[in-house]
Amino acid sequence: MLTGLDHIQLALPAGAEDAMRDFYCGLLGMTEIAKPPPLAGRGGFWAQVAGMQVHFGIDPDFHSATKAHPAFLVADLAALARHLEQAGVTIMWDRSLPDVARFFVSDPVGNRIEFMAQPKN
Repeated sequence: MLTGLDHIQLALPAGAEDAMRDFYCGLLGMTEIAKPPPLAGRGGFWAQVAGMQVHFGIDPDFHSATKAHPAFLVADLAALARHLEQAGVTIMWDRSLPDVARFFVSDPVGNRIEFMAQPKN
């Protein structure tokens, strides 16, 4: 049946592409990738990191996703938290799962984003 996950999609309002690129590509280090020509005229953009794609799509009836969210694995969670805090991003640590180090942030349009420590092998 299911064999994997191709991409996730996050919504944004029209006109927020630059702020979202600055956050995801500039601050988090994702790389923007070209959208297929039939989709390029729709606005938004696509980005990837570590073989994982995130598609940022324009939603004319945009509402921030404050509950549904992606969770990204991070090699050095504390370093990322410091990096984001230095950039003025508010970190919300969550200790409700005692064996999982994680925190949440809001992206520039208010979408909830989770960062989790990469499990040690």
